[in-house]
Amino acid sequence: MTWGTILVIDDDPDIVELTRDVLEAHGFEVRDASDGKGGLEQIAQQPPDMVLLDLMLPDLSGFEVCRIMQHEPRWRQIPVIIVTGRNTESDLVLGLGLGADDYIVKPYGSGELVARVKAVLRRAQGEHVPPSRICQQGLVLDVQRHQVKVEGQPVPLTATEFRLLYELASCPGVVRTRAQLVRRAIAQQVVERTVDVHVRAIRRKLRSCAHLIETVRGIGYRFKDAT
Repeated sequence: MTWGTILVIDDDPDIVELTRDVLEAHGFEVRDASDGKGGLEQIAQQPPDMVLLDLMLPDLSGFEVCRIMQHEPRWRQIPVIIVTGRNTESDLVLGLGLGADDYIVKPYGSGELVARVKAVLRRAQGEHVPPSRICQQGLVLDVQRHQVKVEGQPVPLTATEFRLLYELASCPGVVRTRAQLVRRAIAQQVVERTVDVHVRAIRRKLRSCAHLIETVRGIGYRFKDAT
């Protein structure tokens, strides 16, 4: 099975080679560019299925590459995962705010890389169509019935808690910032930390399935990927 073509934009040849070996072993085709301009040229010539983008590049920054991609209609739908050694909240929030779909902090394990890439690609290639029923590790979320069960027992979520849980569970493995969750699930003028209050309440009600909601420190939350 061929998962798709990944363009790695990174000026560290060792990182590029390691990434290539890992992804090719899992059925991906890998291209690479050592700077932002070269990466954008490759995207223009032959758009990849995904971009793995380092933030610290010798010419354009990864932020600028994201910004350019978002302003070009042909490239806007190409998923981007930021790969960076800078694990600061401001950098990661800015990258996600500019349109990146996820981020991975260096150094990373091969299993984490493959799982993140597959999760984002599945969403971008059509599997992001929101499912009406989600089942994972004892948790069942049924949209049509507006019902959540854990180990067969109903879980009494509020309407906001249900929307938050569904927003996370419908895209497993994908990071959601607090701002995104406020915008997509709460839709009210509230402070972003309100999301934390709701998530604590959801976890408490989910009991044995509380671990499925993972905290991404300084950023937000994601639902545990089953793969």
